[in-house]
Parts: sequence; structure tokens; C-alpha cells
Amino acid sequence: SHGVGVERTFQLYSPQVDSVTLKRRGDVRQAKLYYLRELTGRAARITEKLQKRPTSS
Repeated sequence: SHGVGVERTFQLYSPQVDSVTLKRRGDVRQAKLYYLRELTGRAARITEKLQKRPTSS
């Protein structure tokens, strides 16, 4: 893409897609992530939402 940002669209309900697995969760401030289009580098990173582990007592 020679340094140009490329947006991809994934057809989730296509018969070619067997399953979708969630690998990581991110903490974002809006439902639509259009504000990420103008950001580059570290500013475009989404902070990972960590799950709390149950404490054994």
C-alpha cells in the first residue's frame, strides 16, 4: 500500500467463514472507531482491556 492506510471489510455472515474467535479486547471511547482514521503510529493503538482474575482465598 506504499504508506497509505487501507481499510478492510470482513463479511462475517459469509458461508466461507466457519467461526470467529476473539483474541483480545480493547478499551475504546466510542462505538464507531472512525476517529482512528487520522491517527498514526502509537496514537492509533488501542489499549488492551485486561480481565480481572479471581483471587483465591
